[in-house]
Amino acid sequence: MKKFLLPALAAFLVLTAFTSMQKKKVVFFGDSITEAGAKPGGYIVKIGERATAEKLADQYDLVGAGIGGNKVYDLYLRMDDDVLAKNPDIVFIYIGVNDVWHKRSYGTGTDPDKFEKFYTAIIKKLQARNIKIVLVTPAVVGERPDASNELDGDLNFYSNIVRNLAKKNSLPLVDLRQAFLDYSKQNNPDNKDSGILTTDRVHLNEKGNQLVADEMWKVLKTL
Repeated sequence: MKKFLLPALAAFLVLTAFTSMQKKKVVFFGDSITEAGAKPGGYIVKIGERATAEKLADQYDLVGAGIGGNKVYDLYLRMDDDVLAKNPDIVFIYIGVNDVWHKRSYGTGTDPDKFEKFYTAIIKKLQARNIKIVLVTPAVVGERPDASNELDGDLNFYSNIVRNLAKKNSLPLVDLRQAFLDYSKQNNPDNKDSGILTTDRVHLNEKGNQLVADEMWKVLKTL
């Protein structure tokens, strides 16, 4: 009997060890916010810290794929090289701020219909590879909680596009737009334009990175 049990036990242990070594590769696909997120203090690094604190670090390989200035069509054009080539298991799509913001600052934003079409094309391409997808709403361009930021209306509109795409495709959603609005209402009594969760109305400070990490981690560990 022992002759049969020992090889079976050895095979089981080898299989268990091999399985435990298989990390889920998670790619965070976005713009300068995500580019900074992969640097010390960034939200991707903080997600890794949360995973470590909860003894789950061995389950994830976190990869940043953010480039400053990117809009949704930039993501579509580079996704083969920067995402699919990495063979990810999970992809967070975090885009939209520049599609809104650059309309006013540079005249090079993305119209809503084109935003939705390119976003849908990204989703379909990832789905074709059986990759799990998480959608993320664009957070803020200005932090005033009284709805007086110039681009609040546009950000709400584009965030609704992302929410609807998540619902239509039965995909998990990280609603940073709502999370940032809720945080600002509670923590910005002086109606400041920046300095609460951002350094410059858009890019994240330490608290902003932590909030994004916390919201994304809630979803990631369920996948």
